[in-house]
Amino acid sequence: MQSTALSPQEYIEMLPEDRKQALAALREVLLQNLPHGFSEQMSYGMVGYVVPHTLYPAGYHCDPKLPLPFIGFASQMNFISFYHMGLYANPELLAWFTAEYPKHSKTKLDMGKSCVRFKKPEQIPLELLGELASKITPQAWMEFYETQFKK
Repeated sequence: MQSTALSPQEYIEMLPEDRKQALAALREVLLQNLPHGFSEQMSYGMVGYVVPHTLYPAGYHCDPKLPLPFIGFASQMNFISFYHMGLYANPELLAWFTAEYPKHSKTKLDMGKSCVRFKKPEQIPLELLGELASKITPQAWMEFYETQFKK
């Protein structure tokens, strides 16, 4: 279910108590580690970090009115989801992340193409996700996007 929150702060305030602190900490880690140029906003009913139209006027190819998505996170019914499009687009980054994950978590990596799922808030490896967020600049993401997705 998508949130109707109008801002990331409102989104976090609407969360159940057992998830509020963990997702506030995740948000803070992302804000501290994302390279300059990404913009925080509500995106697809979750907290998102995007390349704004001011840097990438073409926008997202599926809907050019939307800015280019990069990272997002959400509180789902049975887990917390963390989306990082760089993991989907860059096999080297994915290999790095899957090798590093066991060093930061005792749980098995539960992952789709760009989505990492955490069953419990305390299982979120904040330090690792912060390092992951720092690895791609908006310019590098635009270049990956242009070569990998845009036809």
